[in-house]
Amino acid sequence: MADIKVTEPHNLSPADAIKRIAGFEEMMSKYGVKAKWTGNSAELKGPPGVGGTIDVTSKDATVVVKLGLIAKALGIDSAKLEGSIRKRLRAAFDGTTT
Repeated sequence: MADIKVTEPHNLSPADAIKRIAGFEEMMSKYGVKAKWTGNSAELKGPPGVGGTIDVTSKDATVVVKLGLIAKALGIDSAKLEGSIRKRLRAAFDGTTT
């Protein structure tokens, strides 16, 4: 199982950061991955072999995606996925870091 971990800093309240992450969640939904939020954390559930978490603090947001063997067999490239996640989180928080 491959794990992808991306942490992106921000200067927002956790609630505002979660609102900004909405675009990221929209991208994930295209791939059948949904986020179930409880407070400042979300559990990611997707097709078999795909899962993970989002954790938001007052300083950063961390996305962890776990790709199982099925996801790898389907051709999911973990390096490309990590780059896409990083790019979308940066875009969500653009201009909020010092």
